[in-house]
Amino acid sequence: MAFSRAENRDNRRGRVRRKVRGSAERPRLSIYRSLKHIYVQVISDESGRTLAAVSTEAPELRAGLSSKRNKDAAAQLGKAIAERCRAQGINEVIFDRNGFLYHGRVKALAEAAREAGLKF
Repeated sequence: MAFSRAENRDNRRGRVRRKVRGSAERPRLSIYRSLKHIYVQVISDESGRTLAAVSTEAPELRAGLSSKRNKDAAAQLGKAIAERCRAQGINEVIFDRNGFLYHGRVKALAEAAREAGLKF
């Protein structure tokens, strides 16, 4: 029996989430990428709250992007989430790729966030 692409991603996501848990000191940086947009959230799993969030739908980022779904957009998003985290005093996060392979847009976002000063 073959699994669909979505079922395979859900299986990978479950394996990652069993090991990754965000706290107030070191929250979880979760990525979701759709065909049109990329979304990033910094989540404290202890309190169940989103501490910071940014996406390619945000008006301040949308103006500077030629496309909302390429590696350049992901890099801009990584810089933006790092700035928002540092503004709230968050310097260290746990990276949750959410079942997506660490390649392409996910990798570009993670590297840009690291370059902007966020520690994984």
